[in-house]
Amino acid sequence: MVKLVEILEKIDSWVWGPPLLILVMGTGIWLTIRLNLLQILRLPLALKLIGKSPNEGSGDVSSFGALSTALAATVGTGNIVGVATAIKLGGPGALFWMLTAAFLGMATKYSEGLLAVKYRTKDENGQYSGGPMYYIEKGLGRRFKPLAMMFAASGILVALFGIGTFPQVNAIVSSTEASFGVPVIVTAIILAVLTAIVTIGGIKSIAQVSTKVVPFMSGLYVLACLGVLISFADELPHAISLVFTSAFSTTAATGGFVGATIMLAMRSGVARGIFSNESGLGSAPIAAAAAKTKWPAEQGLVSMTGTFIDTIIICNLTGLMLLVTGVWNGDSEGALMTQQAFASAFPTFGPGLLTICLILFAFTTILGWNYYGERCVEYLIGVKGIKPYRYLFIALVAGGAFIKLDAIWLLADIFNALMAFPNLIALLGLSGVVVKETRVYMAAVHGKKKGKTPLSTEMNIK
Repeated sequence: MVKLVEILEKIDSWVWGPPLLILVMGTGIWLTIRLNLLQILRLPLALKLIGKSPNEGSGDVSSFGALSTALAATVGTGNIVGVATAIKLGGPGALFWMLTAAFLGMATKYSEGLLAVKYRTKDENGQYSGGPMYYIEKGLGRRFKPLAMMFAASGILVALFGIGTFPQVNAIVSSTEASFGVPVIVTAIILAVLTAIVTIGGIKSIAQVSTKVVPFMSGLYVLACLGVLISFADELPHAISLVFTSAFSTTAATGGFVGATIMLAMRSGVARGIFSNESGLGSAPIAAAAAKTKWPAEQGLVSMTGTFIDTIIICNLTGLMLLVTGVWNGDSEGALMTQQAFASAFPTFGPGLLTICLILFAFTTILGWNYYGERCVEYLIGVKGIKPYRYLFIALVAGGAFIKLDAIWLLADIFNALMAFPNLIALLGLSGVVVKETRVYMAAVHGKKKGKTPLSTEMNIK
């Protein structure tokens, strides 16, 4: 097992080395420039669309339902465990690089959502399918189909053996056992049954649950983090200063922290940031493709808010909380580190509150990734593969409770990279389409105000 972990660590270091970091950040920079800082200038419009999207046109779920499904998958253990891991490895500077990657990732996420709707199609069951595998093949051309198949195969691996199952299940069973004394087997059975009930109903069932659970769990966690920050308000200026200074200098060893270089801070922040918000990964556009909209750019704007909510707000609050309480330079790691931060402000109910948030975060991630994997299966082998995939997914959720491997996070990171490469290449190749669609939509929005009737630019669905 030790040799396996060492091999995976080498692979992980290679795939998340300079080439992918440059590709992720470079794609974000390129799209930010071509879209004229859309993530800043159009953020108010995007936030407005979350609750007031017209939901015109065809689709399986509302725009908010598609966003909630995507957020269900992204707002997960990465927001709690991932942020703690990034800061533990890369120091406070990792938070700066995580936020930088998220800012650029908002332009990336916008482009993904736009392309997902533009190139979506219908499967044999009449459900909408879209995402990188479709905009790679239909946008770049059929000669790029091997790239699309690589993405879909990687997506299935991430859903079954990466983000979708083992890390989430392990987080839930370990938390319930430690905090509430619930036996692992009991949690595993309940989790598998709940997953089966929701996921067998497909995207409509998942979206219905997500639209109720995601706003509640996100709001609860944000309020709890704000409570900690208010309790340690006098430490906040120093923490913010530490984030910026550590991002561009070596972080000295203090307490249980072993020190970090600038490159390690950057790598930790960017990798964990993408693990959390999935910008550039290509997963969220799979959910975006199911949205009821006739404007690709409109759903792109709604999708963009996912990265803003996930990282700019939730991950940022987690990181600052770890810094102001001082637990980042202690001996604890992962969820325990975040739990200690909560306990510093709320000794009686803090740890239990975090456990509840962690359970909700992890469970909704399981639901979202079930759908992502399902659409990848449909792309590769058709609708006949959906039911067997669902049963396998549920079985892995149940069995994942008893698999405790150091290799879990490494496998998740590696599979993420295998999805990111083909998706980012497609985003660069189709950036011209993104710019054109954006201009048409923005002109149509202003045209509506002047009494003109806009024309949809979504491709014909077959």
